[in-house]
Amino acid sequence: MSSLYTQLLDLACGGLLLTAALVLWRRRVAVVVRVFVLQGIALAGLGAVLAIHEISVQLWAVAAVLLVLRAGVLPYLLRRAAAGPPGPEPPPLLGGAASLLATAGLTLLAFAVSRPLVEMAPKGGVGAAGTAIPVGVAVVLVGFLVLATRRGALPQLAGLLLMDNGITAVALLSGAGLALLVQVGVALDVLLVLVILQLSATRTRETVGDTDLDELRELRDS
Repeated sequence: MSSLYTQLLDLACGGLLLTAALVLWRRRVAVVVRVFVLQGIALAGLGAVLAIHEISVQLWAVAAVLLVLRAGVLPYLLRRAAAGPPGPEPPPLLGGAASLLATAGLTLLAFAVSRPLVEMAPKGGVGAAGTAIPVGVAVVLVGFLVLATRRGALPQLAGLLLMDNGITAVALLSGAGLALLVQVGVALDVLLVLVILQLSATRTRETVGDTDLDELRELRDS
């Protein structure tokens, strides 16, 4: 049973890191949105693996919320924000090969700087997954790199989503407490939803144009 648990944990963490690399590598927003759906599934799968191992109803609830929000609601809103005629986007500062090399370097850096967190994680319970904390830190670092190297609004929003998913993964793997995880996750998700909705409204105004209600009333009356 322990071996199966480790394999499922490695699979979920591998999915998180792979999808983070794909977000940094790919440029098309439609592809990035699909990658975020996969990453949301991997993050919810991580919560489900921990819930099975700990036989925790609370962790099952967290996994379900993560599946709905990170694999459903946020990618859907990002897709809506990207709808409409695509405008010219500045090219990224990193090419494809450089992006993959940067992901590898950031992953090594994450394992180096996360050693204190791994040592502080509880040895039993959910904290038994503490050795995988560097994966979550790597996702956060990749998200920060996306913010630093992408100059369009939507690509930078993708960096924020990556950092959000990475922080959630670290909270799950470190056993930081469900109360803290829920508070931080809800705050970040609400912030991201507001940012995406604002961006979607801005793009809609750019596409359709501002409409004066007085002019509409005059047209109706005439």
